[in-house]
Amino acid sequence: MSSLVVCQSCNDSWLDAKPDKSMVVPETIMDYQALLDNSTQTFNVSQPSGLGEISAGDFYISFASWSSLFTKQEKSAYVWAPTERFYEGELSSGWEQGYKRILTANLILEGIEKIKPSPAERQVWNNVKGSALFFRSFDFFNLSQEYCKPYTSASAHTDLGLPLRTESNVNSQVRRSSVQQTYDQIIKDLKQASQLLGKTPLSKTRPSKQAVFALLARTYLSMENYDQAGVYADSALQIQNELIDYTTLNTNAAYPIGRFNTETIFHSSFSYGIFNASRLIVDPALISMYAGDDLRRVIFFKLVPNGGMTFKGNYSGDKNLFGGLATDELYLIRAECKVRAGNLSAALSDLNKLLRSRWKGKYQDIVLQDQEAVLSIILKERRKELVFRGLRWGDLRRLNRDSRFAVTLTRTLDGQVYQLLPRDKRYVLPIPEQEVTLGGIVQNER
Repeated sequence: MSSLVVCQSCNDSWLDAKPDKSMVVPETIMDYQALLDNSTQTFNVSQPSGLGEISAGDFYISFASWSSLFTKQEKSAYVWAPTERFYEGELSSGWEQGYKRILTANLILEGIEKIKPSPAERQVWNNVKGSALFFRSFDFFNLSQEYCKPYTSASAHTDLGLPLRTESNVNSQVRRSSVQQTYDQIIKDLKQASQLLGKTPLSKTRPSKQAVFALLARTYLSMENYDQAGVYADSALQIQNELIDYTTLNTNAAYPIGRFNTETIFHSSFSYGIFNASRLIVDPALISMYAGDDLRRVIFFKLVPNGGMTFKGNYSGDKNLFGGLATDELYLIRAECKVRAGNLSAALSDLNKLLRSRWKGKYQDIVLQDQEAVLSIILKERRKELVFRGLRWGDLRRLNRDSRFAVTLTRTLDGQVYQLLPRDKRYVLPIPEQEVTLGGIVQNER
């Protein structure tokens, strides 16, 4: 196969995301697998996580750095700008790239069904179909965290969800679903994928049964379904539960944590110019949360000339931020779900195991009998451990519904103070203008 049907560029909107007719249609199972393995340009670049991470308040930049940003949407996300000033004609790279991958996944799902595999080909055929389902659900989930309201069981059936494109015909008019329908589609795809994929992948850029369970745990956590989140976190950890011993890492390295490390279950990354280490200064209040013997302080962060700290602890092993799935997140999900269920000993067992692997010298186990205190510690450690992974925005959306953990975000830029209050409507990003005008998509109320 000399080339593949895939949308390489989208001009004005999703409606322009038509495949190039000059390209050759995939014909074999391996053709479709090759399309799925386009990891650096298509499937393992989860840009929908980026604007939420910019908005999440864990860092600041100078006014000069903000002024030099290349895109309007980065500037807008940083100050939680209103809808009418958010894009100003720009395409939303997160929305565009997310739906481009969804289009490609749909092409693969439709094409692979036309191939009848031999018994010897069944496992590879299953992997192609399961992988396409996983990738589609991964993008639907990431998009839902930025462009839909947080999941609330009381209103999920009426709150506006995503346009759920499940076929490759880009000319079909697809209106917004409900939030409930969006999550139902994500879960349906993942559960089907779990029946098709092997426990572990040939490469960590490929999905696996463990990755499916990990994403189901993340999905149910965002729904505040702590019973199911805990079940799937445990299922994923039953397959593989390794943690990196941070004492073995080189704290002086530019990027101390390697790509495809032992904790990584599924590799994906994202980046915007605003995350450049020369611009990004980590919130000093966040830095102060790390104890002196906590190795994350020196592995995740480094001093910059102005005296602040920037971030270097990417699980991607390079300058791009890690947006994939890893075992440390699962330990924290399982611990949170255990404590919410009243099982403090099991929750602390998971938490202490994680922290022992992050500590210099002898670690003193946390021993507490107060459920609320343990929950508070786990949520604090979640913020410290999963920093700059595209998860903080979703955590704020979920936890701001609980007055015990609600926070107000504040940034100052050129003397002007910007604030984002708990449960503010701006916790939902605006739908790109082109989708509203050309695709007839209903705009979010902000």
